[in-house]
Amino acid sequence: MSVLFYGGLITPETLTSYRALPKALLSVSRTTGVIEWVEDDVPSYTLQETLAKHGLELNADVELIELKDGEFLMPGFIDTHTHAPQVPNIGSGQQHELLDWLAEVTFPMESRFQDIKFARRAYNAVVRRIIDCGTTTCCYYGTLHLEATKVLADIVHTSGQRAFVGDSLVATRDLITYIRSFSSSEDDTLVHPILTPRFAISCTPELLNSLGQMADEDKNLAIQTHLSENEAEIVFTKSLFPPDVLPGGCKTHRKTTYAGVYDAFGLLRENTILAHAVHLEDEEVELIKTRRAGISHCPTSNFNLRSGCAKVGMLLDKGIKVGLGTDVSGGFSPSILTAIQHASICSKVVATSVPPDPTSPPDGKLTNRQLPVPTLFYLATLGGASLCNLSSQIGSLTPGKFFDALVVSVRNDAGNPNVWGVEFDRELDVRGSGGEEEDEGGRGKNETEELEGMLERFLFCGDDRNIRRVYVKGKLIGGKEYQ
Repeated sequence: MSVLFYGGLITPETLTSYRALPKALLSVSRTTGVIEWVEDDVPSYTLQETLAKHGLELNADVELIELKDGEFLMPGFIDTHTHAPQVPNIGSGQQHELLDWLAEVTFPMESRFQDIKFARRAYNAVVRRIIDCGTTTCCYYGTLHLEATKVLADIVHTSGQRAFVGDSLVATRDLITYIRSFSSSEDDTLVHPILTPRFAISCTPELLNSLGQMADEDKNLAIQTHLSENEAEIVFTKSLFPPDVLPGGCKTHRKTTYAGVYDAFGLLRENTILAHAVHLEDEEVELIKTRRAGISHCPTSNFNLRSGCAKVGMLLDKGIKVGLGTDVSGGFSPSILTAIQHASICSKVVATSVPPDPTSPPDGKLTNRQLPVPTLFYLATLGGASLCNLSSQIGSLTPGKFFDALVVSVRNDAGNPNVWGVEFDRELDVRGSGGEEEDEGGRGKNETEELEGMLERFLFCGDDRNIRRVYVKGKLIGGKEYQ
């Protein structure tokens, strides 16, 4: 019982490399949603022979989905930081920095989610939009209202999206129990609870201490919070948590750092996702690395709220896990494509802001340099999976992982005028600038180069119109062709 996908396939390998396969054949188990095998290069005339090698033939038990020319498969996007109740606020409060924006725009909207009917209507629209933007895994913040956050978890579960859901601090244990009741085993689970101390400013030492105890009781419980997003926020945090209020007192903590606050309460560990990390002190970078925690890079929000540019290249060179986050509605788009584009711009701003250094890192390093396309692609997929501690299950299209994937189209009929369709490209290549026919060799690109060009155009010019189908665990759950 298998579903076969035949056509272009692009999947990340490392931080700086990916595989582009123009004629791949990929098999997905209907029952488990796991990728069974991938054949890298299958010319059409060898298709039957390749199937026979795997003991298959096209019949009622084997479905073949042949991608159109100008379409390709890739892993689904992983949004490692967004606020579900803030989606209705997208585009509002552009005049504010973080703390004023929270007070004037965000908290008033979030208070409306105490109304369950409002929450249900809003969250249904939120989750659908995020899925159709190609996000197969999402780390959601809810609100302080337990029943509304349960509604969010219900909707995510019903939609078939993979997710982490948290932020009902006053009833965290109830929310964890509720979400874990969705499935009988960890292997079947798509929706996970996540401890969510929103940020240190919103927490008392007593609350952080209780959350730390909860984390210590359950090592598998992921944690998400904010870190060093805004300079005023950092100053405020340090004023609220001087060394003498931290566990162990001033003898253990000679001074306060933002990351050190979380660490003092046992909330900084391998499955901790720290959003932003724009203004890190050197000792915080080393602490995060030592604890094997990771960073959700949210460049759209960081630009929009005037927070600054995170030094992502430096973090990656240090071996720290990094994924991308939309941080709606500090960020003004629910699409990871926007985060990719702004992560590229952010890295260019960092690179141009640093004077040339004759002792700059050697080739292959990313500190103070523009992030290349393979790295941006990695951050949006396998990097996010690593940050969520799911890289053994998702993030790339390789055998043994779940088929969390997108069918992307860069064809003219996708309807996105920003993407120069592959049909136009080929027509111009064949006819030449003078309108004369050229021979086949005049096109100048092989199929692999053409596929790589499709990926770059999609990442920098694409939107939800180019995302035709969204799969999680082998099941179609969204995209323009989803009904």
